[in-house]
Amino acid sequence: MPFKKLHAHIQERMIFQSIEEPTSFQSKSIPVIKSGANVYCIAPKGSGKTTTLILTILQKLKCEAIGNAPRAVVLVENKEKALALYRTFLDYTKQTSLRVYVGYEQLHIDVQKSEIFEGIDILITTPKSMNKLFLLNGVSTSQLKLLSIDDAEFLIQKSEYDAIMSITQSILKCQYVLYTEKMHPRLKRFEEYFMERARLIEIKK
Repeated sequence: MPFKKLHAHIQERMIFQSIEEPTSFQSKSIPVIKSGANVYCIAPKGSGKTTTLILTILQKLKCEAIGNAPRAVVLVENKEKALALYRTFLDYTKQTSLRVYVGYEQLHIDVQKSEIFEGIDILITTPKSMNKLFLLNGVSTSQLKLLSIDDAEFLIQKSEYDAIMSITQSILKCQYVLYTEKMHPRLKRFEEYFMERARLIEIKK
């Protein structure tokens, strides 16, 4: 079972959340993501995509803080989704040393830069905000291990698409995991750029 092969803290949090058995999507996706491959995760709402995103990041970071630069980045569509995901992450990172930070376009970029500089492990933000941080040298990706994109359909919009392309061109090496309800030709096109040799995990309705 995927949960039983995860870090002990994650297993404890799953019990606390009263989640005993993985969904079909989680059973298929977690081992592939753990392998380090780039992955397209396609599944309907309610399949456990967001929980999978959180669990695999915690597993990758071994549930402990290291250094100052983010080792995992999660990109979401907007401020509301960023804050909601941040609150969910906090439920899973309790009793760990992991530092989770949330940023978004409405938060002044200088505030984000100074707070990130103090040291974080997981950065939750939007593509536009992340791109702006890059342009102002406000975030380092030297330690980045995993970049996940939640509900990635929003990336088909030109401004968001351009932002993710700019971001990934600035990252030397990391694992990419993209979660979406359905594949779109624009998302598939990422294989030509940063989703090299991506695995495809798909669960039908």
